[in-house]
Amino acid sequence: MTATLTVDSNGNRPRVLIVDDDAGIRNVLQRCLRARFDLTVVASAEAGIQAVGETHFDVLLSDVHLDGMDGVELLRRVRQHDLDLPVILMTGAPSLETAVKAIEHGALRYLFKPFNLDSLRDVLDSAVEVRRSADARRQSLAFLGKPSGGAADRTVLDGQVTQALKTLRMAYQPIVSWKMRRVVGYEALLRTSAGALRDPVALIDAAIGLGRQSEIGRAVRDAVASSASVLPPGIDLFVNVNPQELVDDALYDPAGPLSAIASRVVLEVTERASLGLVSDVRGRVERLKRMGFRIAIDDLGAGYAGLASFAQLEPSVVKIDMALVRDVHRNEVKAKLVGSMASACRELGITVVAEGVELPAERDALADLGCELLQGFLFARPGLGFPEATF
Repeated sequence: MTATLTVDSNGNRPRVLIVDDDAGIRNVLQRCLRARFDLTVVASAEAGIQAVGETHFDVLLSDVHLDGMDGVELLRRVRQHDLDLPVILMTGAPSLETAVKAIEHGALRYLFKPFNLDSLRDVLDSAVEVRRSADARRQSLAFLGKPSGGAADRTVLDGQVTQALKTLRMAYQPIVSWKMRRVVGYEALLRTSAGALRDPVALIDAAIGLGRQSEIGRAVRDAVASSASVLPPGIDLFVNVNPQELVDDALYDPAGPLSAIASRVVLEVTERASLGLVSDVRGRVERLKRMGFRIAIDDLGAGYAGLASFAQLEPSVVKIDMALVRDVHRNEVKAKLVGSMASACRELGITVVAEGVELPAERDALADLGCELLQGFLFARPGLGFPEATF
C-alpha cells in the first residue's frame, strides 16, 4: 500500500540525498522525484558524507557500486554520524556478500536496478515515515540531556511514563505453523493510549532514560500472565524482554507472574545493541532456562544478533528480521540469506519464526526455504484479546 506523503511541521517537503556516479541515473531520478521531494544529488560517497554532516535528510538513496568509496562503506560511515537515517541501496549487480554487509550496517532496503519508479517513490515515502517516527522519539527524549531546565523536563517525561503505565495493555499477534494450518503461539505487543508516548518504542526509550525500564517490564509480564489463562494448552506466548530487564530480580522470582507458566513462555531478547552492557548475560539466561523459559533472539539479520548473541543466549528460537522477509519471493539474494539462516538454525535444533509476512507469495517462498513458523498481517493483525488467524 502506498504511504501517504506529507510535508513536515514546518511545511517542508521530505529531503532526499541521492548518491550515484552515473549522470544518466542521476538525471532520471531527479526528473521523477523532484516534484515530490527536496533533492540533493551528488556523484560520490565522499560528497554524500559531507552532505549528511551539513543537512538533516529524511532518506539517503545510494548506488552500491561507486567510484572510490562504495555504497556499503558510505552506509557504514553514515551510521557513525546518524543512526536513524534510512538508507536505501540500489545496484545493478547484486551479490550475497554486499547484501549481508548492507544488512549488518542497517540498510532499510536493497533494490535491484532497473526498478519501477512508482515503486521507488512508495519505498521513499515509507522511509520518510520511518525517519519521522525516529525524529519524534528523539524529540520526546531530547530534554533528558539538556544542561539547563532538565529537571523540569524530566519531571514532565516522568509524568508521561506514569500515565502510559496506567493505560498499558497488550495486543497479540498469532504465530502460525503454515504446514499444520494452526496457531502455535502469540507475540505480546505493548500498547498504550497515553498521547505523548503512544509509540511503544518511544515509551521504552523514555523509561530507559528515566531508569524505569523495570517498571515497564513488570507491567508487561503482569498483563501477559493475567490473560494467559484463556489460552488453550499448546499455545506459547512470546514476550519481549529488554536486556536491562535481565538485571531485574523480579524476573527470576519463582512467585513472579510468568513463573507459573514459564514452560509456555518464550522470552524474546530485544534491543540487541545494549546486550553487552549487561553483566553475566549467560548466567542470567541459564537461570531463566532452569525456570522453564525458552529464549529467542529477535530480528536475526538486522545487524545486531550475531555470533556473540548466539554464544551468550544459546536460543531455542530465532525470529528473522522482517526487512529480510519482505520481497523474499522475488529477491534471490534475500531468499538465499533466509534459506541459509533457516538451514543453519535447523542444524542447531533452533526453531525459526519469519515475521512480517504480508503476501501469499512471501508465505509460500518462506515455507519452501524451510521456515517452520510464520507471523504477519497475512494471517492476522495485532489485536486485543487473541485474534484468530486466517489461513
